[in-house]
Amino acid sequence: MNLRVSAVQYHLHTIHSFEEFESQVKHYVKTAEEFGSDFILFPEFFTTQLLSIGDEQGHALPIYRLPDFTEKYRSLFIELAMSTGMHIIGGTHVIEKEGKLYNVAHLFYPDGRVAEQAKLHITPTEVEEWNMSAGDSLQVFVTEKGTIAMLTCYDIEFPEIVRMAKAKGADVIFCPSCTDDRHGFHRVRYTSHARAIENQVYVVTTGTVGSLQTVDFMRGNFGQAAVITPNDVPFPPKGIMVEGEINQDMIVTADLNLELLYKVRLTGSVTTWRDRRTDLYPDWEPEKVTY
Repeated sequence: MNLRVSAVQYHLHTIHSFEEFESQVKHYVKTAEEFGSDFILFPEFFTTQLLSIGDEQGHALPIYRLPDFTEKYRSLFIELAMSTGMHIIGGTHVIEKEGKLYNVAHLFYPDGRVAEQAKLHITPTEVEEWNMSAGDSLQVFVTEKGTIAMLTCYDIEFPEIVRMAKAKGADVIFCPSCTDDRHGFHRVRYTSHARAIENQVYVVTTGTVGSLQTVDFMRGNFGQAAVITPNDVPFPPKGIMVEGEINQDMIVTADLNLELLYKVRLTGSVTTWRDRRTDLYPDWEPEKVTY
């Protein structure tokens, strides 16, 4: 099975209304639609742009006000997924449940369904400055184009959680990210390559670019989209199918061949997924492991 994916290097800048946010989102979605994409990925925390709209005094809104936009955010992306026929990973959006804030990746299906995956590993800044809470369960999501997982930024730096996602059947890991400097960016990028090699999966990642000059902790962004493959003969030598220009406002697109994954897992130069030592380090729910 083949699927086409697009990833958005979303340009953060100050806006003054939800309609400006909507216009920018539609631009990227329509671009991916013109490329015939099956999936489009937005970055982590890209909806913090809505905080720059500000209050009546012209001050940026605090992070706990971001859930106020959830209904409009969901309605916008549901409509776009249904009208374009694409699966949209709407980056992450901060939601509130039982008085707690969660950083949640959203998958918008073409039939109007919405799936959620809360970020499982929370960075010190998210905890100390924004009082975020961590999700407590991992899901994979079945689509007509294959089974995927959504693991956000810091999540990809933990090999166990990606191993669990693969054991549950995921062939493509979508990793929305938001990093403010080169160090953070390369942590996510290098570990994305490691996870692709370890589990023989595709990793699609992207990040925010630009700056929100009035929003605390969103003033600096260092981002680049990439589609990352296992390192074996059927794939590009560096494991990079496509990547964007660093810190530029743009979208990248690539075709993923799932049959190649299945082939290299069985007969590749190395067979890292098949050769894992489950007698020493069992998979999550090993009875459901797929090959």
